[in-house]
Amino acid sequence: MKYLEPSYFFDFESDPVQSLISEFSGKSLTDKEKTIELYTKVRDDWKYDPYNISLAKENYRASSIAQKSTGNCVEKSILLIAGLRAMRIPARLHLGKVKNHIAVDRLMEKFGSNELTPHGMVNVFLNNKWLKMSPAFNKTLCEKLNVEPLEFDGENHSFLQAYNSAGTRFMEYTADYGHFEDVPLEFMKKNIKEHYPHIFDTKEDITEFKL
Repeated sequence: MKYLEPSYFFDFESDPVQSLISEFSGKSLTDKEKTIELYTKVRDDWKYDPYNISLAKENYRASSIAQKSTGNCVEKSILLIAGLRAMRIPARLHLGKVKNHIAVDRLMEKFGSNELTPHGMVNVFLNNKWLKMSPAFNKTLCEKLNVEPLEFDGENHSFLQAYNSAGTRFMEYTADYGHFEDVPLEFMKKNIKEHYPHIFDTKEDITEFKL
C-alpha cells in the first residue's frame, strides 16, 4: 500500500524517527494501541507553535521535525504519519482551512485573519476504515484555552474541537483540500502565499518566517 512507504518527507528509516517509535517496539501492542500511544506522544511532546513557519523543503522532513520541541499542525502531522508508517500502519496527510474563534488576538495581529491555512491533520487506516485525527494542540495549551484536548480512541474521528468547555465556539473547518500520499509542499507554499500575501509573497529569497 502506498500509504506505508517512506519518502523524502516521511523518512521513517532515519534515526530520529526510529528513536520516536523505539519505546513501542518492545511492547506487545495492537495497531490500535500503537496509534493511540504515538498520537498522544506527538500531541503533547511537541508544543504547538503556528508562528514559526518555514518554506524550506528540508524542514518538512520527519527526521528534522523529530529533533525539535515545537511544531505547527502540518509538522506534527508529518511526524505522526512517519511514525505510523514506520510501524506498518497506513497513514496519510489531510489538509484544510480552519477558523479560530478563541484567543485570536495574536492570530489577527500576525496573520491579519483568524483563519489558518493550510491546516494539517492525519488520516490513519485502522480496522478497515480511515479515521481522521489532529495532534496539533498539546494538552497544556488546551488547558490554558479551556478546551478539552482531542483524545483518539482508535475507533472514531478526532480532529475538531468545535467548542470550548463553556460551550463557546472554538474552531470550525471552512475548507477541505483533501488527502495526500506525500507532503504537497508546492501546493502548501502557493496556498499560504495566496492567503497571507503581506507576509509570504515576498520577492526576496526568504524561507524562514518568525511571526
